[in-house]
Amino acid sequence: MSQVIVSTVKYYIYGHRRGWCFTPSDFLALGNNPAVRKALSRLEKNGFIRRLSWGLYEYPRKHPKLGLLPPDIDQVVTATARKDNLKLLASGAYAANLLGLSDQVPAKVVYLTEGLSRKIRVGKRDIIFKTTTPKNIATAGTFAGLVIQALKYLGKDHVKAATIAKLKRRLGKEEIASLKKYQRYAPAWIQKVIQNLMGSK
Repeated sequence: MSQVIVSTVKYYIYGHRRGWCFTPSDFLALGNNPAVRKALSRLEKNGFIRRLSWGLYEYPRKHPKLGLLPPDIDQVVTATARKDNLKLLASGAYAANLLGLSDQVPAKVVYLTEGLSRKIRVGKRDIIFKTTTPKNIATAGTFAGLVIQALKYLGKDHVKAATIAKLKRRLGKEEIASLKKYQRYAPAWIQKVIQNLMGSK
């Protein structure tokens, strides 16, 4: 294999911050796929990058005392979505955790997708992609979608004044606009929560 390909791939990775996750499809402009895969394999053996699962790699972050840090979940998910051109929506306990509505750091991170259901094991955590409805996926990538999924997880009887207060602190003009635009995709009880939330601003 040409050392030029290895060097080109390496310097392309250098152009990103540590913690960047990627797949061979991110290097399509640099050469044919088999050559890129061989280059990535060599860079992994050299310890320059870390293989997280089949076809998924990371330019690992390093701590002076702790050594290699765990991969960033958001980076893993972003790389997967980029590779397969997927729309994804954080769901369940992970959505609640992202919004600060739950202190629980779930061992299983769940994302809803219009693609096929599957699971990726990254370190000690599972990232689960679950096929969902067009109605759910319509809110992918939006603040409103995250709020809807988090509230679904908490359940109607567990959305208290403290929950509203925490969400209220997250609201700016963009977040309010997102809630107004996408609240129609929420169940009726969540729509009432959202209207109450926006009415407090």
